[in-house]
Amino acid sequence: MTIAIYPGSFDPITHGHLDIIKRASSLFDKLIIGIYDRPEKSLLFHTQERVEMARQAVAHLGNVQAQSYSGLTVNFAKKVGAQVMVRGLRMSSDFEREFEMEMMNKKLAPDLDLVCFMASLQYQFLSSSLLKEVAQLGGCLEDMVPDHVATALRDKFAQKTHKVS
Repeated sequence: MTIAIYPGSFDPITHGHLDIIKRASSLFDKLIIGIYDRPEKSLLFHTQERVEMARQAVAHLGNVQAQSYSGLTVNFAKKVGAQVMVRGLRMSSDFEREFEMEMMNKKLAPDLDLVCFMASLQYQFLSSSLLKEVAQLGGCLEDMVPDHVATALRDKFAQKTHKVS
């Protein structure tokens, strides 16, 4: 059984992430979305919120699950028995960053292989940080995130607006 992990902060999960997840889930027996709990990074959603949004988004994929982790990603991979790490690439700068991380990961976990998926054309521009900016300014989120994520984004920014008022 080949187990793969797809690590990231997923703050929030987007259709771009889901495109990678769907494609990877067809290649591996089990795919675990590893949602990194990064207390040093400024995140909009708490870890459990991100896990729940991901779980709801992949509920139709029987071999995909989402769980949080902290610490080194290679240690998480080892803990869940993963042989493969999945990553998505949108542009050349993504490749450079992933290549650098892969070299370090190979040093730390030589048996963990990296499989990169090129982002589909319609998601080349999509990033969680840009998406949050659009949501904060009241822009249209259609075709960028699942409906439940769009609702969560609107609710989160409405709460922030009410706190400031």
